[in-house]
Amino acid sequence: MLMQAWQAWPACVAAALAGVLLDQWLGEPRRFHPLVGFGRLAAALERRCNDPGRRGTPWRQRVAGLAGWCVLVLVPAALAWWLVAAAARWHPLAALALHAIALYAALGARSLHQHIAPIADALAAADLPTARTLTARIVSRDTADADAEALARAACESALENGNDAVFGALFWFLLGGAPAVIVFRLANTLDAMWGYRTPRLQYFGWAAARIDDALNLVPARLTALSYALLGATAQALRCWRTQAPAWSSPNAGPVMAAGAGAVGVQLGGPARYHGELEQRPPLGAGSAPQAEHVMACLRLVHRTLWLWLALAGAGALAVLAVSAPT
Repeated sequence: MLMQAWQAWPACVAAALAGVLLDQWLGEPRRFHPLVGFGRLAAALERRCNDPGRRGTPWRQRVAGLAGWCVLVLVPAALAWWLVAAAARWHPLAALALHAIALYAALGARSLHQHIAPIADALAAADLPTARTLTARIVSRDTADADAEALARAACESALENGNDAVFGALFWFLLGGAPAVIVFRLANTLDAMWGYRTPRLQYFGWAAARIDDALNLVPARLTALSYALLGATAQALRCWRTQAPAWSSPNAGPVMAAGAGAVGVQLGGPARYHGELEQRPPLGAGSAPQAEHVMACLRLVHRTLWLWLALAGAGALAVLAVSAPT
């Protein structure tokens, strides 16, 4: 394993930097994204195993959902562990490469910018039809009749929340456990996005997926929120986190979006339409109503946070090397 062959932390940081650079250079795979294939497999398994009308009690549905989660997440993670261990026995650099590739597959920093920045461009050009089309691709809320403020709000919230889900959560778990850990995190996050809804069909079958994702994000979400606060209007961001996050339905999205909105100085939350019904959500952040410039400000905040994390990890790696160097 990488931890054994490369003296732990410096090797992890080197693999993390390589994975981030691959993401910045290549972006999402254009022909076949592993998460797309995983999503199809997860959808097929859910159709096969989740039949609320036949499976009986909520307890049975929860067991079925947990079993499906274990098969879809733990089997690939175990395979990654075996591949990395085998590669390390051949050459440490081979293990390093596999770790970096796994992180690259899990990260979405460049794709986050590629999906959200065009929304800001369309809003700046007052091209609402294009902005609605682009926003509908990244959020589940209704956008057919959304105005510019609602579209900017959706884009800001998506940038801040997915900064944790697609970037910092993955990086956090990678630095702790390399390829197997980041695979567990990313696949668990994907299953939560697919199964973790409180609908009649999924509220029991997806219970385990939602709870496990909450647990995996508990620490990285708060580190992300703290990072957002430190890189923006710190006092305002911390105040928004403290006073607004507890009212949000998600225990992890609340701190991330409240701190991020406060750091940027924009008002998020509030009404949003889902499946034809208007949902009144608690307010997040402080400052002015969201506009195109705030969308770009949120993306820049995510970008700065990424390099802050890498800089801190790199500083720690240099300290380890300095301490362990022969005298």
